[in-house]
Amino acid sequence: MKLIVSFLIIFIFHCDVFPQGVLQKQFEYAKSLYYKENYFDSITEFKRLLFFDSTNEYTFEANNYIGNAYKMGAKFSDAILYYTLAEINAKNNNDLFEAKINIVRANILRRTTERAIQLLDSLGNDQRFLNKRKNIFYWEGWAYIFSDEWQKASDEFAKTDSNKTLLKLCEKVHKEKYSVVFAQIISHFIPGAGQFYTGHYLSGLLSLAWNGLWGYVAVNAFIDNRIFDGLMITNFLWLRFYNGNLQNSKNFVEERNLEIANKALKYLQFDYLGIKP
Repeated sequence: MKLIVSFLIIFIFHCDVFPQGVLQKQFEYAKSLYYKENYFDSITEFKRLLFFDSTNEYTFEANNYIGNAYKMGAKFSDAILYYTLAEINAKNNNDLFEAKINIVRANILRRTTERAIQLLDSLGNDQRFLNKRKNIFYWEGWAYIFSDEWQKASDEFAKTDSNKTLLKLCEKVHKEKYSVVFAQIISHFIPGAGQFYTGHYLSGLLSLAWNGLWGYVAVNAFIDNRIFDGLMITNFLWLRFYNGNLQNSKNFVEERNLEIANKALKYLQFDYLGIKP
């Protein structure tokens, strides 16, 4: 038992005087694993570095790299935890801004857009980062992309001098997307019109035909004083197809809009060469 205690005392003392040259080698080794995309092992080595770094020389960098590694593994909550530790140990305003933006990027990826926007608004109001405004606008644009608000995204990208590719893409997507409100309005007046609006012509024709048929039958029933028949046809047949027409118009718009957005996101994922979350 005494031998174990003695060993622990020597070990702890050794940690306190761990040579900086060895720490530097450990840091470089952990980085090499990270850039080889061996993220799991790089996390282990960076944590080993943090354990021995009694002077906190590498605390910011190591936590930042650990956060990056977790993000690459889609462990966004873990990434935010280590980015927060990096933020706490930032050495200057540039380090602080980098850590905060990394937290924003992780929130964008995990679709907690509201939180990302809150953080960006806070950064925008921070006097220390007045020279970073265009960078903030850039990430606000990305946050709105991931929340499917393409017009707001284009407004943010328009505030930057560069990133015209993203600006044009967001404007294009916004123009191509269909309006749920418009589809619903025209479907109220002409059953099937919403389906025609989204290119679903057969569905539109069927909706128009069924609504026309049961509307005609219901009207004739009332004209012939068959009130009960008219009410039954209206409530159980005509209204069923009329409401179905309204729901279909909404569903088809949402389906088309999802296709348009997914096409743009696929381009951003595989073909866009700029900085991404």
